[in-house]
Amino acid sequence: WYQRRVAADLCYINVSGKQYITTHSCLQQYPLTLLGSQAKELYWIPELKSYYFNRNRDCFESILTFYQTGREFRPLSVDDDIYEAERKFFRIEMKTRVTESVIPLGETPEQLSVFCDGDWKTTKKRVHRFLMDPRCSRWATAWHIMDILFICTSITLLIMETDENVKDAFSEGHPAYKYLFGLNVLVIAFFTTDLLIRFITWPGLINFWKNLFNILDILSILPFYVSLLAEAFEDPTSPSSNEHKSYVVLRVCRIFRIVRVFKFIRHSQDLIMIIKVVGHAKKELCLLILLLFIFSVSFGSLMYYIEHTSNDKFSTIMQGCWWAIVTITTIGYGDIAPETWLGKAVGSLVLTMGIVFLALPMTIIVGKFSTVYEKEKEKN
Repeated sequence: WYQRRVAADLCYINVSGKQYITTHSCLQQYPLTLLGSQAKELYWIPELKSYYFNRNRDCFESILTFYQTGREFRPLSVDDDIYEAERKFFRIEMKTRVTESVIPLGETPEQLSVFCDGDWKTTKKRVHRFLMDPRCSRWATAWHIMDILFICTSITLLIMETDENVKDAFSEGHPAYKYLFGLNVLVIAFFTTDLLIRFITWPGLINFWKNLFNILDILSILPFYVSLLAEAFEDPTSPSSNEHKSYVVLRVCRIFRIVRVFKFIRHSQDLIMIIKVVGHAKKELCLLILLLFIFSVSFGSLMYYIEHTSNDKFSTIMQGCWWAIVTITTIGYGDIAPETWLGKAVGSLVLTMGIVFLALPMTIIVGKFSTVYEKEKEKN
């Protein structure tokens, strides 16, 4: 009896040749929509024993998700105009008034505030999408372009601070210092504003801290505020101690400022996809690292025992391992080289075996990379 009841509730929908299976009870939660009303009977095809719609399949998967979860997830591979046309066809429209919005059966308007344009949650979603998706509007595109320009400005300032010709301009007392410092403050203010708005509109406080890019953004602006606090809490009675502390703080801060380079990743879906692919190929990468470790330790130790009596550059096994890594990877800096005939013979063997044995796992990694990359590309 239960099986017959479930089978009677099944609803078969064919969208441009692809079959979807759901339930009538799931669709009837939204009786004002096309699939939730009797209007869908106009699309019943007896030969197919299903409802047939010659519509966009990527959009329909998002629309079907709306029926199942009550939330919309617009596919990134579809333009806004196409998706809006599909939503209008299936009569899924968000209105400003609750009485005109899509109301599921058995729920009150108060419970459906998530579907209203004037609701705080909807505003958060719009702002979050504005910050995360540059294609949602022209203003969002302009905001992302400004973010990229500020990232480039920040990296340029970081590089200029190490140039001997202009590094004096970043010291107090130089005529250009106040302009460069003001530009740096403007960059940090933009980054801080963007981060705070994303923190407020992010769906879930815990999820915010789970996102790697949010952590990188925090680390990119943290050095500026840490250096300001270090200067504010300096002890005027012990200048030597202050100088040492300031030196340590500045060094740490400059290291973390390098993180700003990774802010570019957020603006490139291809780079994000490559990071995901690397995560899927971690077993193959671990195999490559393990092989490199075995070869470097074994041949580095062997070269040490052959060369250390007549060659001062092989004074420890660590130096032998360094030589082995440089040789196996075919880089060859030339800072360390064998001098005995036996050492040169072993070096030739290491170079040949490095090419052969590193080529095998690299072939596996490239194959895995191509397969996962295509799957991620189709998914997105």
